[in-house]
Amino acid sequence: MLKKILIFFITIINPAIVFAGEANLPIPTLNDNQQNILEVGILVCLLGLAFGVYQYLKVKKLKAHKSMLDIAQVIFETCKTYLLQQGKLLIVLFIFIAVCVAFYFGYLMKTEVSGVLLILSWTVIGILGSYGVAWFGIRMNTLANSRMAFASLERKPIKLLNIPLDAGMSIGVMLICVELIMMLIILLYIPRIYAGSCFIGFAIGESLGASALRIAGGIFTKIADIGSDLMKIVFKIKEDDPRNPGVIADCTGDNAGDSVGPTADGFETYGVTGVALISLIVLAVADVTYQTELLTWIFAMRIMMIITSILSFGINRGLSQMRYSKKDDIDFEVPLTSLVWITSIVSIIVTFIVSALLIGHLPNNLWIILSIVISCGTLGAALIPEFTKIFTSTKSKHVDEIVSSSKAGGASLTILSGLVAGNFSAFWMGLVFVALMFTAYITSADALAGFMVYPSIFAFGLVAFGFLGMGPVTIAVDSYGPVTDNAQSIYELSLIEEIKDVDKQIEKDFGFKPDFEKAKHYLEANDGAGNTFKATAKPVLIGTAVVGATAMIFSLILLLKQTLGIDPASILSLLNPYTSLGFICGGAVIYWFTGASIQAVTTGAYRAVEYIKKNIQLDENASKSASIEKSKEVVKICTQYAQKGMLNIFIAIFSFALAFALLSAPGETNEPVSFFISFLISIAVFGLFQAVFMANAGGAWDNAKKVVEVIYKEKGTELHAATVVGDTVGDPFKDTSSVALNPIIKFTTLFGLLAMEISISEAFRDSAPYVGAVVLLVGIYFAWRSFYKMRAIE
Repeated sequence: MLKKILIFFITIINPAIVFAGEANLPIPTLNDNQQNILEVGILVCLLGLAFGVYQYLKVKKLKAHKSMLDIAQVIFETCKTYLLQQGKLLIVLFIFIAVCVAFYFGYLMKTEVSGVLLILSWTVIGILGSYGVAWFGIRMNTLANSRMAFASLERKPIKLLNIPLDAGMSIGVMLICVELIMMLIILLYIPRIYAGSCFIGFAIGESLGASALRIAGGIFTKIADIGSDLMKIVFKIKEDDPRNPGVIADCTGDNAGDSVGPTADGFETYGVTGVALISLIVLAVADVTYQTELLTWIFAMRIMMIITSILSFGINRGLSQMRYSKKDDIDFEVPLTSLVWITSIVSIIVTFIVSALLIGHLPNNLWIILSIVISCGTLGAALIPEFTKIFTSTKSKHVDEIVSSSKAGGASLTILSGLVAGNFSAFWMGLVFVALMFTAYITSADALAGFMVYPSIFAFGLVAFGFLGMGPVTIAVDSYGPVTDNAQSIYELSLIEEIKDVDKQIEKDFGFKPDFEKAKHYLEANDGAGNTFKATAKPVLIGTAVVGATAMIFSLILLLKQTLGIDPASILSLLNPYTSLGFICGGAVIYWFTGASIQAVTTGAYRAVEYIKKNIQLDENASKSASIEKSKEVVKICTQYAQKGMLNIFIAIFSFALAFALLSAPGETNEPVSFFISFLISIAVFGLFQAVFMANAGGAWDNAKKVVEVIYKEKGTELHAATVVGDTVGDPFKDTSSVALNPIIKFTTLFGLLAMEISISEAFRDSAPYVGAVVLLVGIYFAWRSFYKMRAIE
């Protein structure tokens, strides 16, 4: 019945589609048993959606004081305004992609209009998927933040653990289920002749939406955060002082950057990694039987991650209730850590069981080998957070070193110590990735070589897939941070302590006596845990981007081999000068991007600080409540520079990817194609280390400030001022540039696949270098604009 409904729906919206083309991945037809297994998977996803809705309603039903609910609603309304603006901009950006898709499939491949519209429709669905889950993430978090702020008064810290985790699991499970349903519809119900192109179109759409939301959200949140934080030093006012017009903008930014961005990013991460593996399977495996077996197995693994994550969440909830329900104080990092490890262990066990059931009949114990390879990634998803905490946790020696340096040398040594932490973290994290990937290669090389080409790359792709094996939980612990951060702000903005007889009112209406001092302690401590686990999720997503991009790059190499009839080993050589040139260009683009994104934050923060200084009212007769009108002006400044900065960056990224692909068109020889391949590899490698360095340096600075505030209780001192300066430097490091590199890497690689197909098509390859030169000039112009038209003082 489900199958008939979906086919009927597809038939209505896509009549009489005829499509063919070299860019279409040849997706094989599954047998009835495989089809039935994955149709059951759709039902599992629907149950997962029901779980997400249940968690949403559970949080929404929690009671809170009106003063806090009102502030949370103001934050949500400003978030809605921001997200609607971003939606309008996404429409403009889609036009760039639509032109390229229509040109390739419609003009070069002579595809009928209905076929082109089908591919574009899945690109739109991908964009809407990223946008939709981002909207849900904002709504969920803005419901949870006020409930958590109020729950802190009850002196039951277990509630302060459960509320943000309930919200995070709702987002994580909904995100995975929506994305997986869309992928399964393409695999099961889109006709084979154009299913592959729909996968590519869907992934490009996801990546476009996530890139725009990540970049703009990262710029917005850090403009607001820096503008708000610097007022603490300038005017010696407290954290989240309602008189500071930057505070509500900061709360909006926490959601725009730490909720919208990661949610959209997580959505496209799962889609893009899945498409990379699908591409490798259908291009690298010659035997159709193996193709269908592996495709079914891959999707079954993704379906099981929903079940294992919910099961692990339930186990961890039970253990936490037993351990902490009667305790007055909690180390909030401990139950979060246990959730990650429980999920990792359960996922590994289930991986072996399901693999034995689905592919246990394949020769050479392939089910064991593939289970080990995926488990390398699943284990990595638990190990990487542990390595991240070494550099970013409030208990880490590196964070302690930053605090000690701040005492001795002020802001200067604060910044230097944070840079040390970031650099060391990139070194160790790089070795972790190498160890996991090398283990996967050694384990699988002989077994996979028997039925596929480039088996090591498939193994690397499975490691990235394994990183995502506990997806809902990874998203949940990442979403924990913005809820805890906003809860602390809402507490202060509500001015609840200054409401007359509020303690009696709360005791009468809610049945408990509030403890204001303990509440503030809980919120501060939990915010530190949120900072730590926001930091731990970033390297996991970055790692999937890089390893997944590697798989997609080799899919591109296989397409080049098929289209041009070349031996890749003869072209992709360090002796080929185009290879070296591509590597250098990739590194240059990464460093331009990080500079451009920080420049947008710097200029926007300058404007925000300028406005706040002129409009903040601190005299005794002024109202202590937040000015909504002034707060909206700060939000307007943040939105303006977020969109301006993002537009410059996106057009430049789009232009560079297209230009370098076109400049790689084969001419008298095939050697130029190496240029774009090495460019993509360079983007991935430089992007990995730049992102890890910046994310962990920023996380260390952030929690050094938190240590001074919570443990040393030295707010308003010179030591606090030094760590605030470090935090404002780290803000764009960890929440703008580093995190946006994840979707940038994937978008460049995915769009590059389409761009390279345009470049090597016989009808266009002679013209490609000339068009590429023009597009390159466009990219260089917008790279120039990203600084010279974004300066604070022009």
